[in-house]
Parts: sequence; structure tokens; C-alpha cells
Amino acid sequence: MFIQPWDASLDDAEWQAWIAEGHDFGQLAVNGPPGQPPAVVPTHFIVDGSDLLIHLARPNPVWKVLENDPNVAFTVVGDYAFVPGTWRTAPGISPTDGVPTSYYAAVQFNCRAHIIDDLHAKADLLTQQLAHFQPDGDHADVAPGQPPYGRMLSGIRGLRLEVVEVRAKFKYDDHKSVEHRTAIADRLTIRGQGLDVPTAAQQRRRTGRIGTWKP
Repeated sequence: MFIQPWDASLDDAEWQAWIAEGHDFGQLAVNGPPGQPPAVVPTHFIVDGSDLLIHLARPNPVWKVLENDPNVAFTVVGDYAFVPGTWRTAPGISPTDGVPTSYYAAVQFNCRAHIIDDLHAKADLLTQQLAHFQPDGDHADVAPGQPPYGRMLSGIRGLRLEVVEVRAKFKYDDHKSVEHRTAIADRLTIRGQGLDVPTAAQQRRRTGRIGTWKP
């Protein structure tokens, strides 16, 4: 992932807070066999300390690859929007001469994958995931040999992704003036399509923190 200096996360706390706000769905990228493309698996995840936890179905073809090469990437993308060129022209320039762009936030975790096959460890993993995704506790206990989940544990494998590097990007025109970015955030809010509103919120948050980026 290419990151311009003005698009970089200001600190670890920024991307950690963004993930914690509910960005808990991403894509696991696993190296493919020689001559084959990488395998990419969309899935929910949770953060456990400095690691990520996921589980996948046992028939998933990524397992054979992971057993030979545990080096993976996990990427989370959100708060994205297309910004038309007509919104980005400087004063006195024809709107049709503007250059469009995409705004987005992205966090890429480079990880070493550890496969979890022990039934009790898998039950603990699922219990942690349920605590995150169903915090009201409106679910049965997950325990080997106990319904309804016990008989299903053999059909999945867990993954603990040991994070070795994090690359975070918040691409919201931070190298442009406060006035320019504020005007675009207002336009996004008015347009209100897709993720326009949360994208505008990210742009305003960054504008409030750093003003205009300077080298």
C-alpha cells in the first residue's frame, strides 16, 4: 500500500481508534501456490491484545497454503467515497479541469498466522468473538461436546494472526487547505450516498487535528 506522507496515520492511537469504532471486517490475503494468484478471504475479526483472531471453515483451501507459508496480510478498508474533479479545482480554474480522487481509510496488518485446532482453544476463540459481536450475551455457551456449538467445532479452524507490522492510511486531501477540505466534507454530507457521511466525518476529524499538512 503506497502512503503519501500526508496520508499517513498520525500515530498508532489513530488507527487503533478507527478499528475500535466498529471496523471489524476485512480481507485475509494468503500467498498462493507457485504460479497461482494469492487467495483472498473476506471475514470478520476481533482484536486480542496485539493479535487478530479469526476462524474459517475447515474445507477452505487457504489451510494447505498456510501450513507451508504462514506469512499473510489482513486489510481493513472503510469510510471511502469518490470525489469528482469538479469539487477539487482551485479558484479561477475551470471545474472541468479538476482531477478526481478517492478518499478512504485503510489499515494493513502484516502477520504471521498460527493455526488453532485444539477444540477448547477454538471454543475460547468463538466465545471471544461472540462477546464482541453479541455483547448482550444472547447466545448459548460454546463448549466442546455441548449443543448447539460443540458438534460444529470440528468443522472450523481458528487463526491467531500475530501482527508484525501495521501500515495505516487516511487519504482525505490533508495536503490541501482547510477551506478546501471543509468544502468537500460539506459536499459529501449533502450528497449523502454510500459512505459519504462517515467519509466526511473522517475528513473533518483529520482537518481538526492537523490543519493543513506541511513537510
